Amino acid sequence: MDEHRSLKELIARRIAGEIVLSPNPGLAMRKWRTLFGVTQVQMASEMGRSPSVISDYEAGRRRSPGAAFIRRFVEALIEIDERTGGHYIQNLARMTLAPSDAFIDIREFTIPVKVREICEAVEADVLVGEEEMDLDIFGYTIIDSLKAIQTLSGLDFYRLFGSTSERALIFTGVTRGRSPMIAIKISPFKPRLVVLHGKIEKVDDLAVMLARHENVPLALSKKPSVEELVDALDRLYKRALSQTAKK
Repeated sequence: MDEHRSLKELIARRIAGEIVLSPNPGLAMRKWRTLFGVTQVQMASEMGRSPSVISDYEAGRRRSPGAAFIRRFVEALIEIDERTGGHYIQNLARMTLAPSDAFIDIREFTIPVKVREICEAVEADVLVGEEEMDLDIFGYTIIDSLKAIQTLSGLDFYRLFGSTSERALIFTGVTRGRSPMIAIKISPFKPRLVVLHGKIEKVDDLAVMLARHENVPLALSKKPSVEELVDALDRLYKRALSQTAKK
């Protein structure tokens, strides 16, 4: 029980911290409410407020909420989730553990970017899913594929997804692309996009087939180095952050 309570507190602090530190707290609140699958009406009822209050904060029509409001907002998300089985909190708990050395970078967008923007940033050729380029992505994880194979357990794989599976997984050091797609095939979570990077002459046919079967867009980055790949995504992240601040 104490462990469960400590884990909830860790998750609550993480969510509250992102809202407080966001240049647009209202958008951050909307993001988390959406990820939890909670409507504005449900949230308002749980908090004892009118739906217009929630709407006004999320749309930026009210000044940034204070610490007490944010704390109650986060508590309400968790309480609603627990009443319906606690599924999102359980999944988030698996992803909240300390990052592995296999993770090169992991970021969360306050407002989504499109699959197309990720592909353009890393100069990627789209192999599967050209019709999915306008899907929203809420984050990305860059993974050293060799270290992931050597060090990640099945439970560790959950960490790749950060706070949501609606993200891009970018695998570096890839030679064929088969292993990342097999891992995604057996995972209960499916990313919005998989990007392969490395010395790849030809992506394995099985990887392409699995991407189609799992309905996961698959792309091959042409960035010359991992450093340039990381820098390109960092620039995209900062650009999205600046757009958030303007909203």
